[in-house]
Amino acid sequence: MRILMPCAAFPPFADGGGPVSSLLLAKMLVAAGHEVRVVNVADEERHETFEGVPVHRIPSLNIYWDYYTPRPVWKKLVWHALENGNPRAFLAMRREIADFRPDIMLTVSIENINVASWAAARAAGIPVAHTIFSAFMMCWNGVMQRDGENCRTQCASCYAGSFGRRQFSRLVDTVIGESRDIVQRHIDQGYFPRATPYRVPAVIDAVHATAPRSLSAGRPLRVGFLGVQTRFKGFGVLAEAARLLTAEGNVEFVIGGTGRDGFAEETRALFPPERTSFLGWTTPAEFFPQVDLLVYPTIGREAFGRATIEAFSHAVPVISTDIGGVAENIEDGINGYHTPAGDAAALAACIERIAASPEIYAQLSRGALTAAQDYLEPSVCTLLETALSQTLARHGGPVSRDLREAAR
Repeated sequence: MRILMPCAAFPPFADGGGPVSSLLLAKMLVAAGHEVRVVNVADEERHETFEGVPVHRIPSLNIYWDYYTPRPVWKKLVWHALENGNPRAFLAMRREIADFRPDIMLTVSIENINVASWAAARAAGIPVAHTIFSAFMMCWNGVMQRDGENCRTQCASCYAGSFGRRQFSRLVDTVIGESRDIVQRHIDQGYFPRATPYRVPAVIDAVHATAPRSLSAGRPLRVGFLGVQTRFKGFGVLAEAARLLTAEGNVEFVIGGTGRDGFAEETRALFPPERTSFLGWTTPAEFFPQVDLLVYPTIGREAFGRATIEAFSHAVPVISTDIGGVAENIEDGINGYHTPAGDAAALAACIERIAASPEIYAQLSRGALTAAQDYLEPSVCTLLETALSQTLARHGGPVSRDLREAAR
């Protein structure tokens, strides 16, 4: 297949698990023999090959593309309005389709590359598959939370502010989620009414552990956190659990990642300094050899939680919360445990239970290593290729050249 792959974020730009997952998906499809072109916004236009993947960097189609940089309120409002259907994006993607002549468009998240890309594909007779990485389609801030509480449904402002996105989602033939939860949440809110849903989890490049782990005698259990240090990620919940465990000398904390505001700095100060290491920005390859257990205490319904499967690849079990896509990765008592979201006492008790039992830890490590196999390229590529090939089949097969020419 010739696959045009517009990505909201793609390395080396942006941070978090989304860009990494985008890169690994693209590399996986290239390795499987497909012709892939990634389209991604950047400061200036250029064609390049990034880790074996052809990438076309294009200038921002909106008034800015780096939404991590603080902006005036009026600019944010304009940015969000244009994300409901941007004529510049339609024209840019129409040119891209005419130049690359794909069989299918696979959008990976949709910020910046815009929902109008789907209209360009439809105008050219190209089927569309979309992969959801967040709640951006439904929510101003992409997390479906207000004042630290999860939203059960869209608020009035998010409903109105995403009206165009909902309408454009009718043009999508296949909707792919890294979890069942993230897909169903969109469908329940009226998105992607004509799309066939699929679950295709994120992919890991290798299983790095060769055997299950055991707890080392004579040293504390090393509990790790890897991610952005925000309320949403549950960083404060872990800090409170650490405070509850202060009297116990059998647990240490290894914190990877950074925070962008005062909350992160204040929360870091709550951890016991004599038993906590702050690594700053780090990679999974550097981080996981230093920890025995990963805690993923998110209080929001995340789409997936990439760090959990990275942990499995190192035979590291995971304690996660019991909501969202993250919970789907954890089999309770097999490769980790679930605890109620926001419950620091339950999290502390779960950590202590594992720290006190080498037998339980060994069992969970075996389960984590076994679970990692489900996220390797052969398994994930089969799922993704099935979704894309079935999309093409429903559409009548590869698109004719005449239709592509009409998009010029």
